[in-house]
Amino acid sequence: MTDLSSGSADLIVRNGLVVTADSELQADLAIREGRFVAIVPPGQLDSRALGLDGAEVVDGSGLYVLPGVIDAHVHFREPGLEHKEDWSSGSEAAVMGGITTVLEMPNTVPPTDGAERVEAKRKLAEGRSWVDFGLFGLLGRGGVARLRPMARAGVVGFKCFLGETTGALPSPDEAELLITLREAATLGLRVGFHAEDRAIIGPLVEAAKAAHRTDAIAHLETRPTSAEVAAIERACRLAAEAGAAIHIHHLSSRDGLATVEAWRSRGLDVTLEVTPHHLFLSSDDVRRLGTITRVNPPLRAPGEGAELRGAVAEGRIEVVASDHAPHTHAEKQHPDVWQVSPGFAGVEILVPLLLSAVHAGQLTLQDVVRVTSEGPARTWGLFPRKGAIAVGSDADLNLVDLRREGVIDQARLHGKEPATPFHGRQTVGAPVATILRGRVVMRDGQLVGTPTGRVATRVAGAPRPHRWHA
Repeated sequence: MTDLSSGSADLIVRNGLVVTADSELQADLAIREGRFVAIVPPGQLDSRALGLDGAEVVDGSGLYVLPGVIDAHVHFREPGLEHKEDWSSGSEAAVMGGITTVLEMPNTVPPTDGAERVEAKRKLAEGRSWVDFGLFGLLGRGGVARLRPMARAGVVGFKCFLGETTGALPSPDEAELLITLREAATLGLRVGFHAEDRAIIGPLVEAAKAAHRTDAIAHLETRPTSAEVAAIERACRLAAEAGAAIHIHHLSSRDGLATVEAWRSRGLDVTLEVTPHHLFLSSDDVRRLGTITRVNPPLRAPGEGAELRGAVAEGRIEVVASDHAPHTHAEKQHPDVWQVSPGFAGVEILVPLLLSAVHAGQLTLQDVVRVTSEGPARTWGLFPRKGAIAVGSDADLNLVDLRREGVIDQARLHGKEPATPFHGRQTVGAPVATILRGRVVMRDGQLVGTPTGRVATRVAGAPRPHRWHA
């Protein structure tokens, strides 16, 4: 595949094993003006006739060349919560972890709930972000009139919080949610749900506090899988009535998975996301580590993560994302779980954790590409501009060394507040170079150049997500 008819290449990536969602091949890549222009067998880019003499060359010998990783769920906390994270620090952590694009959530202060706030957030990020970025708009109470202007402002989709979140954002009531879902459907934009039912959780939290429970397990016990199932059921029922496409963020349970698959069998367009902490941690880690593990939805019983990993391997889950949600050290270390903010840092360790699962035989490298590149790009309308190694696509790449061993050390992570329950975890496999639109921006753990991230907009006529399993 080539398109070198109108000029020379700017960057060549040689000798790597190129991995996509459905193939692996030895290939050399030529990039011009930020896009792939040639993907050919090794050695076929040597001709002077192709105008390659002045191109920068990256040697991928011994490395695997993956499409740029899209972390489809991050909270970079700006505006309003910059003491936890901002666009400079969060995007630096992302690019150091092999990420080339992030999709950022709307529960900042103020929330991203109107076109002017979408535009303001875009301006905050441009010139400071090391990675490209898409923005979610808030689907909240009283906001149906704001959806169309936010769509024109370039959001990749909308986010609705059915459960507790940073910012304590109220969710629409039943009638309003149906109306807003219908509006989102007319705009052709997917709506993501934080799927936890407040009506189930609220009384359980009150009872736990009345019993003077402050331990980390109390938080887990007040957010049962039934709360996730009830919220998923509600979102799917209303989406089916509205004819809307929806997405379930940070799925945590086998029962939630079964609920989604039941609605899929009835023809509903509903995509799924799962996080590394729900794949690789459990309630045993809550007992071991204490309140730092507080996250919504909570870590589940042993065995739940293995079932979700199986669903990833079978192609039943489209997206694995970090849900990067940093809080200050004080907010994560309080002995009273109700005083601990939910969430923790994750964007920089997403790729090493997934590569370690490849090393352990739990996933394949193609699985990882599917759920971190093509899957999120298809889900949020960015494919094939993003998430692909193809002529004409943005030349975003993550070069990884599957043999490189490491240990997650939160003191060495690059975000402002890097506390994570994965601290001390051994990893095998690491990103060694990150390329954004044909520019090397990270090499061997060092930043290269200056921040050039820009907004990632939806592709007109982008293909819909599809199931990879039979």
